[in-house]
Amino acid sequence: MSSVLEATKPSHAVVSRSQWLAARRSLLEREKEYTHLRDELAQLRQELPWVKVQKPYSFETPCGTRPLSDLFGNKPQLLVYHFMFGPDSAEGCPSCSMIADALNGIAPHVAQRDISLMLVSRAPLEKLQAFKTRMVWDNLFWASSEKSDFNQDFGVTLNEAQMKSGKVYNYGTQNFPKPEAPGMSAFIKRGDDVYHAYSTYGRGLEELLGVYSLFDLAPNGRNEAGLPWPMAWVRHHDKYEDDPANRAKLSAAAQSTCGCD
Repeated sequence: MSSVLEATKPSHAVVSRSQWLAARRSLLEREKEYTHLRDELAQLRQELPWVKVQKPYSFETPCGTRPLSDLFGNKPQLLVYHFMFGPDSAEGCPSCSMIADALNGIAPHVAQRDISLMLVSRAPLEKLQAFKTRMVWDNLFWASSEKSDFNQDFGVTLNEAQMKSGKVYNYGTQNFPKPEAPGMSAFIKRGDDVYHAYSTYGRGLEELLGVYSLFDLAPNGRNEAGLPWPMAWVRHHDKYEDDPANRAKLSAAAQSTCGCD
């Protein structure tokens, strides 16, 4: 890991404070353009037409078998994160787990805006619940779609023929080498009717990865160019070298070093 996370190269431009300020103001104009474009895209996303969900999908939940409409709880909107965790998998996808780490922290805030937030995977419910407990995702609700076509219909479970046929993932724009793929889908309920409003896949999910926003602020950025694939560095949060036990020791050592009592 240390060989990948190198310090900024000394050949990087070094200028006076006034020169830096001029360059920073120039970049700020571009950042504002991006912010305004992001607002425009959000509006266009919300103006997409809806599709009525006709199929009677069922999900295994801690409260028993439930239809899609029950996943809303008492909210009119539902966001489903399609978490990569297949029936035969021993544990959840590390990259999806990093997203769930972030979602777990913001879930109480999401609920305040009339939105129900769910994880859905094809693994049996008991596997999902055990992994959820291990990851300490106390704010997240997880349902199993193992007994329905939900994942297949929303493009996140692929059969062998689809994986070999070429670009079938992300609206036919990408190959995907695994049977389980990630995504996020948005639904809205009007009366007893449920409508599909939006789904995003691939890099469309980067908005959920707050850690990348932090990396993009750092001098070395994401620093993934030398990896076999961009997220090859990602582990479950309890599998990094600085696991919770080591972090506690480091924290104690840091307090001792800086004189904090």
